[in-house]
Amino acid sequence: MAKKSTAETSSEGEQPEDGSQGPVGKGRPTPSRKQAQAARAQPLVGSRDKAALKAQRRQEQERRERARVGMMQGDERFLTYRDKGPQRRYVRDYVDARWNVGEMLIPMMLVVLVMTFIPGPVQVVSLFVIWAFVAIAIVDAVLLGTVLKRKLGAKFGADKVQPGFRWYAAMRALQFRMLRIPKPQVKRGQYPS
Repeated sequence: MAKKSTAETSSEGEQPEDGSQGPVGKGRPTPSRKQAQAARAQPLVGSRDKAALKAQRRQEQERRERARVGMMQGDERFLTYRDKGPQRRYVRDYVDARWNVGEMLIPMMLVVLVMTFIPGPVQVVSLFVIWAFVAIAIVDAVLLGTVLKRKLGAKFGADKVQPGFRWYAAMRALQFRMLRIPKPQVKRGQYPS
């Protein structure tokens, strides 16, 4: 067996099928390591162009503001995972439509705090008042959870009720109406169907 010469093998491998002579090699010299590294080099911290940084900050601020406004308005795209879904919307609307005892818990605590500075039996009475009010708020939250379980079961199916709705409703009921996020979408007495 005779080996083919390297000239024959290289000429056979480079010839196109149509018989014309194609380009040999890549058509340019191989860059040195220094040139290749310089071509790949990028700054570690990004651009230092002040105008570009300012524009990027402005865009990020506008994006955050859109997300904040969307979340306050109850837009599903901007809500957190905890607040998403039709059942959570129903719970929010139901809690926002009713008067909740827990809404008055913080103002009541402030009154009791002032009353504790008055010496005598007023201090003892104020402590009993605040603990009684806390107990009433807890009972109200438990009743709210019971009513919501029945209503969610009737609307979405008893086996499809999303877990955690009682805690979600109770925490929303304990907040001031004006400080709730997302903002209330219904008026008092306007219960969801």
